[in-house]
Amino acid sequence: MIELQRIMHVEDDPSIQQVAKIALEAVGGFTVHTCSSGKQALADYPDFAPQLILLDVMMPGMDGPTTLQHLQQQYDLTAVPAVFMTAKVQSNEVASYKALGAVDVVVKPFDPMTLSDQIRRIWSDFQQ
Repeated sequence: MIELQRIMHVEDDPSIQQVAKIALEAVGGFTVHTCSSGKQALADYPDFAPQLILLDVMMPGMDGPTTLQHLQQQYDLTAVPAVFMTAKVQSNEVASYKALGAVDVVVKPFDPMTLSDQIRRIWSDFQQ
């Protein structure tokens, strides 16, 4: 199995950006590239070449689902799982995220101490 190293985190809230970056880098040992908008994610994707994309659902301008659709149109994401982060986790909402191509959903607020393990589990499931 390929080891997960590079995560692109797309999140407009600076405090969540910081907590997630520390949780994923310091606790998980990942390299995290943070984008504060969907537009930035589209621009930065080819240079960073993430192995996994962690996407906030609700962002101003271009929301997470729209960002994912644009990424899918511009790049081959067959080997790059997308994971939404949101507080909106009713079963019909989760089903709609998965229908868009997300492999899983991380519930906000997330636990910084277990986020890396959660992402590793999602990555492992995706690899199988």
